[in-house]
Amino acid sequence: MAASDETELLSTEIVYRGIIEDSPTFSIRVRRGLPDFLGSVNLKYVRLGYGYLLSHGFYFVTAPVLFVVFAAAIGKLTWEDFGLRLDLANAFFLVGLSCLILYVHLHLTPCSTYLLDFACFRPPEHLKITKEEYIELARKSGKFNTNSIEFQQMVLKSSGIGDETYLPRIVFQPGYKITLRDGREEASMLIFGAVDDILATTRIRPKDIKILIVNCGVLNTTPSLSAMVINHYKLSHNVQSFNLGGMGCAAGIIAIDLAKDLLSAYPGSYALVVSTEVVSFTWYNGNDLDMLLPNCFFRMGAAALLLSNHRLDWWRAKYELKQLVRTHKGMDNRSFNSIYMKEDAEGKQGLSVSQDVIEVGGHALKANITTLGPLVLPVSEQFHFFKSLLFNKNKNSKSKPYIPNYKLAFEHFCILATSKKVLDEIQKNLELMEECMEASRKTLERFGNTSSSSIWCELAYLEASARIRRGDRILQIGFGSGFKCNSVVWKALRSVKGDPGKSPWLLPKNST
Repeated sequence: MAASDETELLSTEIVYRGIIEDSPTFSIRVRRGLPDFLGSVNLKYVRLGYGYLLSHGFYFVTAPVLFVVFAAAIGKLTWEDFGLRLDLANAFFLVGLSCLILYVHLHLTPCSTYLLDFACFRPPEHLKITKEEYIELARKSGKFNTNSIEFQQMVLKSSGIGDETYLPRIVFQPGYKITLRDGREEASMLIFGAVDDILATTRIRPKDIKILIVNCGVLNTTPSLSAMVINHYKLSHNVQSFNLGGMGCAAGIIAIDLAKDLLSAYPGSYALVVSTEVVSFTWYNGNDLDMLLPNCFFRMGAAALLLSNHRLDWWRAKYELKQLVRTHKGMDNRSFNSIYMKEDAEGKQGLSVSQDVIEVGGHALKANITTLGPLVLPVSEQFHFFKSLLFNKNKNSKSKPYIPNYKLAFEHFCILATSKKVLDEIQKNLELMEECMEASRKTLERFGNTSSSSIWCELAYLEASARIRRGDRILQIGFGSGFKCNSVVWKALRSVKGDPGKSPWLLPKNST
């Protein structure tokens, strides 16, 4: 890599370290930024994307062939064949061919996965906390030294988080220790609140749910959280239940991928997916600055969604699943260690966030959208891209390959609301307009980083703003420990407007 390219990846940050010997102390921290997404393309991921596309080519090739054969057979028939002088051989052939085509359509072509609806749970108002209250409670807790308080205050100031996020205040109580009881109570409030809303919205009976997937990063109990849902709602004894843990903020899209595969194995079923994070179990009571970052950003939240691949559900579903791409960088040590649950020198547990996390996340995002490109980009963009590759084979050539415009593939973007700095970097590197980032920024300000449920709060924002029109394509991107970057593309089957009684962004009309 040239020196000029290397310099572009570096960014400086002046960090206030407090007052030492009656004078303020600062340090300059040099960090790597996101890679230049639009400056280079890794052809390995381009080939991977086309591999996904061609793997489904059978269904696009056989359908036209069968149509031509069917049309040719019809063309040979005359009106007399449909009258009293019907040729039984042709009639049987026609009926048999029709049955074959129907069989191919119903059984060989993959069924679409529909998102009937989703619900985002908004915690009670008494759990709201301002940034000023956060710092005041942190001081009174007696768990943090002066440098830790100043560090959290500085992070909150530039975080992009507002003063209406939700946090369990019990974590600030002096002498508070994390207990399974508190974790289960928090999980119950979030999960049951979201599931109650989605069942009321879709009017699906709990016993009709055949697939259940619950994802929560840190809290993993025995019995599992999925078992807790089964017990509470008395689901069927043969429900296919899965509990995903330790997979970070990207686990929500992983759960959708798993639900899609299970629906293919159990056609005509309903799949309930619940995404949440228990903040009290991610809370850190020590003074390691890298482990204090999750305290500043993570907030309470949960989302529940109901999926189906029943062909008759298309008329009432909101969205259709079009593409889903998962990228995992766990083979790289820096990626694997970028977000790590560990204990500090005093034995206090928390999530450690590496200084390399932005660069690591950038490389994962670059690989993911490069793989996604062939699946979603217009043919014209792909043609220009390959034309530039053909005429720029010279390795010594200074000209860069043509970079497709990913903004032509989607009308809306829902990028995980991690922090203001990360969103700024993604917007800069992908050259997105401010409108494309609005849902992510507003969600970060209003609810904070709610982990895997964040992207659903963002989609709820777009619905509440009445921006979803029939045919619109929505891209959701999630990041997670490991390091993972996952993306999913939805197509709106109808225009959607937020319901004040159901949206986390809108208050009911009778609300004060």
